[in-house]
Amino acid sequence: MHRHAAALAAGMLVLWLLAVPPAHAEDGWRVQATPYVWMSGLEGQVRPFARAPLVTLDKSFSEVLDNLDAAAFLTATARRERFVLQADVTQARSSDSAPLPIGLDAGLTLRQRSASVTAGYSWPATDQATLDLMAGVRHWDIHAAVAVPGLLAARSDSTFVDPIVALRWHQALSARWSSVAYADWGGFGVGSDSTWQLLVLANYQASKRVYLSAGYRHQQLDYRDAGKRIDVALSGPMLGLTWRWGKTAGHNQP
Repeated sequence: MHRHAAALAAGMLVLWLLAVPPAHAEDGWRVQATPYVWMSGLEGQVRPFARAPLVTLDKSFSEVLDNLDAAAFLTATARRERFVLQADVTQARSSDSAPLPIGLDAGLTLRQRSASVTAGYSWPATDQATLDLMAGVRHWDIHAAVAVPGLLAARSDSTFVDPIVALRWHQALSARWSSVAYADWGGFGVGSDSTWQLLVLANYQASKRVYLSAGYRHQQLDYRDAGKRIDVALSGPMLGLTWRWGKTAGHNQP
């Protein structure tokens, strides 16, 4: 438990450090922080351990929202010249019931936390576009519990770290409008079998330091260990509000 808390605290510390404005504007850092709402649906299969039943989920965002206990999403980025550092924290807890093949309903509680940190370099692809190539790690902390009334109650806690590689394409569309496409993938059998996500965004520069974003995000995880199975996907539209500061604040690249 202490390892879990320490890892999550480390992720939050990275975000806090990114969110602290540079002491001197002339150092060239550009920093941004974005809290966002991710209106995701949930689907997949969960088995807390080998002898537990396999519960299948397929919930739209409205169904997930009815059973969502808590959710928090935050991302932050720091840039200096060609160097880029990015961190992302996602947390969601949902509880629901799903039918089993034996005709009974199983209650499921799923709490998923992830903290990703990547670093890399940015290249100007064209006069209006840049490409970021990054690598890093994603830490997972997942609690899954299944209960069948009168029969069993099973739970498990899984903590692991995945290596990931990522790329991000930014395209300026006009003085105020831009678009972003982001993808990462990893796991490679180190922590999970695989993890990947895809994000596309349209951004509008509302003021010198504030951007509004709307888009779509999909995140997938496939983790299996000694009969345990967590194969889940979260996907849906998202809305974000970005604050930016630093030497070049106001440049159209959220």
